[in-house]
Amino acid sequence: MSSWIKLRKVMLQYFAESRWYTILGATVFYAASSYWLLFAAGERDLIANVDFLYWLAVTASTVGYGDLSPVTSSGKLIVALYVIPLGLSIFAMVIGRIAAWVSEQWKKGLMGMNSVHLDKHILVIGWNEHRTMLLLNLLLRERDAMPERPDIVLCVKADIANPLPGVIEFVKVDSFNKDDDMNRACVASASTILIDNPQDDVTMTTALYCTKRNPDAHQVAYFEDDSLVALLQEHCPKVECTPSVSVEMLAKAAFDPGSSMLHHDLLSVEEGQAQFSVSIPENSPAISVEKLFTNLKRKHDAIFIGYAPDGQVKAMVVNPPLETSLNPGDTLFYIAERRIHAIDWSSLGTH
Repeated sequence: MSSWIKLRKVMLQYFAESRWYTILGATVFYAASSYWLLFAAGERDLIANVDFLYWLAVTASTVGYGDLSPVTSSGKLIVALYVIPLGLSIFAMVIGRIAAWVSEQWKKGLMGMNSVHLDKHILVIGWNEHRTMLLLNLLLRERDAMPERPDIVLCVKADIANPLPGVIEFVKVDSFNKDDDMNRACVASASTILIDNPQDDVTMTTALYCTKRNPDAHQVAYFEDDSLVALLQEHCPKVECTPSVSVEMLAKAAFDPGSSMLHHDLLSVEEGQAQFSVSIPENSPAISVEKLFTNLKRKHDAIFIGYAPDGQVKAMVVNPPLETSLNPGDTLFYIAERRIHAIDWSSLGTH
């Protein structure tokens, strides 16, 4: 095999891969050889300091402003037969490499192969097809009504692509309880973690893992089997569990027609009245349920339904007596057409 054939194979191998160091090396060789050839041709104006880099970039990219051009015959031949053809080839390689890199990054993001770098985000773990899509859409609607709009990250094991590209972040993992996988979803810095898997045992192990990694996050887990709720809360008392209530709604609707529609309306944020919550600020005075109920309806057209002392949802009191005193730090639950943002707490305690 001749030396030329060997050299051609090596060059084809490197340029076919179009790696960055190959392109950089080719660009340096192209600039140096062009400079030397133009110098030999006597094109002093083209190779003068910064003018040479400017002219070479303009020529290689085919922009061709025309403010600088060769004046000698040999210089014109060099530009026509060497500088322009080789420059076009290198320029095409650079554009192709950039396009390939952008396409690869987009594909990785769509398939959940990239890591996210977020803080105080909402992390949804698990994929339940239509139910997860409904959950994501409801989260997006709720988020749109908030002054702060936290990022939403969907973390799945299922073989799917991002269901809402450009709207939510997406991470695909092999396991919900491995640090390397869950670090890609920033599980340790999430403010809220929602766990909903088709298998309750996966939900259980995921909730235990997330509690260990991020004990301060507001964590909610959905179970089909109610018996697992008590088991999880025994080990993770801060986790808010939401068991299936379809059977209870069915029985309730049998004796109180319209109950299921009422509960659906209170949970939905698409239309009609919905249920929201808000915490009493630390610098606000205590207020009685009677004054709060009356003024909340009068000033904001909202209905107070209950409260959680110091934000402890397990100690929640629904329909408390009118003389009950509500204190800073308590979480209030109310029904309104939309979430209330600007509340004058001092005015709610007046007659």
